[in-house]
Amino acid sequence: CDNARMTSSIGHDISGHSAQITVRVPGASYPVFIETGLLLRCGQILRERTAGRKVFILSDNTVWKLWGNKLLEGLRPIQPQVIRIPAGELYKRMATVEKIAAQLAAQGAERSSLLVAFGGGVVGDIGGFVASIFLRGIDYVQVPTTLLAQVDSSIGGKTGTNLAIGKNLVGTFYQPRMVLSDPAVLRTLPERELRAGLFEAVKCAVIGDPDLFEFLLVARRSVLGGNPAALEHVIRGCAALKGRIVSQDEREGGLRRVLNFGHTLGHAIEAATGYRRFLHGEAIAWGMLAATRLAVRQKLLAPSEAARIATLVVAYGPVPSLGTLRPAALGPHLSVDKKVRDGQIYFVLPRKIGDVVVSGGITLPQALQVVEELMRENPFRAPAPKIRKAYPPASQSSAAKQQRPRAAKP
Repeated sequence: CDNARMTSSIGHDISGHSAQITVRVPGASYPVFIETGLLLRCGQILRERTAGRKVFILSDNTVWKLWGNKLLEGLRPIQPQVIRIPAGELYKRMATVEKIAAQLAAQGAERSSLLVAFGGGVVGDIGGFVASIFLRGIDYVQVPTTLLAQVDSSIGGKTGTNLAIGKNLVGTFYQPRMVLSDPAVLRTLPERELRAGLFEAVKCAVIGDPDLFEFLLVARRSVLGGNPAALEHVIRGCAALKGRIVSQDEREGGLRRVLNFGHTLGHAIEAATGYRRFLHGEAIAWGMLAATRLAVRQKLLAPSEAARIATLVVAYGPVPSLGTLRPAALGPHLSVDKKVRDGQIYFVLPRKIGDVVVSGGITLPQALQVVEELMRENPFRAPAPKIRKAYPPASQSSAAKQQRPRAAKP
């Protein structure tokens, strides 16, 4: 195991129940607002930060078509200029970064300008990266529109873009000035995208929030059905956890590494399949199942606890199979992963629900063997029960009475 033996035993200075979560890092402090209907109050919240500034919005074509007019309405009297990019991970490339920067320059952006990243994880990551390098740095605000972005990627200041050989290999740490999360925008999120975001919520639960783990387990039907109260509860819990971790470790020097649970193999799976087969959260689901099995083999995790983790992951499927992926094809992508240190591939492995360790004691053959096993078994192969939309929202107490899913093999 890693000599630092990092775990997710973290302080609780930020409440997951407040309307505002504050992330504090050296030299910066910014709020994360989580509130249904927030989109219509953006102008009111941003008024002081936009006075006398040129404001630019970066969005993708899909999000802008669905929610662009609502955002513009909420930003009044601010009159921003809008830059749009194609939707999808395939466009998270340096070529897109250059096009955005060129448009900012052509439209008269200055060092005092503000960029609003309005979209999912791709827009947030690439928008933050552009903000960090354009004119050597301009301010930006995150307005995440996917569950994955609201629970994870919009918070913490990780920005970046992909290379053909691997994900997020070019990027910076650059904190936003504010994060504005409105769960109402999730109404138009396709069910597959919702599930993908929920896998990041499962990650948060495993690494540091046993209460959230139980909620996701027993309230599965309400969460997957889009129950607004249930989703807001999940978003707050994840945002609070990430806020605590980032506040203690901004640049992933230690504790923040626990947020990579499932990401070592997950990123390799995404890259090896050309970012076409899996949504990010789906690849992370496979990565979490693999890491859980590795933890059992390293005698870090009891098989019974591993079965509970696997049950929760599988319960939020289905997920595309690994298909005809050759496990050996993951090797080159694992070797250039950001988590490689001194030639060792590091995995985040659970010791129990709410407690994980960063381990460098896993060999490439051991990791690929687990992938081969998962490919043969395909735990997501059984079709998941259909989930009906849960509007109007049911109470959380009634959601908690849902029947638990049956245990899956770890």
